[in-house]
Amino acid sequence: MADRPDHGGGIDAAVARWGGARGDWLDLSTGINPRPYPLPDFTAEDWTALPDAAAFDRLEVAARGFWGVPAGAAVLAAPGASALIARMPALAAGGRVAIAGPTYNEHGRAFAAAGWQVVTEGPAEAAVVVRPNNPDGRRDELAEAGLRIVDESFCDICPGESLIARAVEPGVVVLKSFGKFWGLAGLRLGFAIGAPDLVARLAAMVGPWAVSGPALRVGAMALEDRAWAEAARARLAADAARLDALMGRAGARLEGGTDLFRLYDVGDAAAWHARLARRHILTRVFPYSARWLRLGLPDGAGWDRLEDAL
Repeated sequence: MADRPDHGGGIDAAVARWGGARGDWLDLSTGINPRPYPLPDFTAEDWTALPDAAAFDRLEVAARGFWGVPAGAAVLAAPGASALIARMPALAAGGRVAIAGPTYNEHGRAFAAAGWQVVTEGPAEAAVVVRPNNPDGRRDELAEAGLRIVDESFCDICPGESLIARAVEPGVVVLKSFGKFWGLAGLRLGFAIGAPDLVARLAAMVGPWAVSGPALRVGAMALEDRAWAEAARARLAADAARLDALMGRAGARLEGGTDLFRLYDVGDAAAWHARLARRHILTRVFPYSARWLRLGLPDGAGWDRLEDAL
């Protein structure tokens, strides 16, 4: 489609352009944890039963505990953070929305599609901050506006940077993505945390049973597993440093990122991207920078593959 948004992923398109089969490719174009949370053995009832209130309640309790959600804030589970991002413009009447760039493009796309004017600064009726930012990892502060959205999709690797304490403030919604840190993007699970009136309106938009039974179960298990999260943060930090050293030896200069993805200035990003793609390694380039190349973290044999290709 001509208006397809710019994202990572897209192995099928890479196969069509550079050959190989899906299984031949090392996908470093996303910021998804390459070593995901281990899935349980599902039962038939996980797939056949309509999710009940107890499963939603368990997930909410787990989410409140893991993220330290203030008592006065409401929590809504939804089928992915993207589903929530698409609904954010409906929470206010319209006007100007301040989104400092470059950043995750779905926010501006959603507001523009709803008739809002997207600006990078200045007075606005709504404001969006991605913290830490994608793709450069910067930690912007939340601007003043009637509707304020904090996208913390990558914040589980640096919980001390979270603005979750502000979720009790009027007009504030904090978004959480389950797929990045826990590496289960296909589960499609996200959260909106914020002022009860706003979260209630979002709940009406997504409807009942918006989250599948398997997602409810896995999400609760993962959010309750503090030991796994702590070990994952330590491993991801070490792997991010390892990737920086590897790319530095190849001539790249670190521009930023998080412990789930790294952003490099490589001079000619298109050439680097194509050279690695010919070795069936997919990286991320951006339409607004000819120099930036973003890589997620390899795992296992992927480290040797990347080093050989570089």
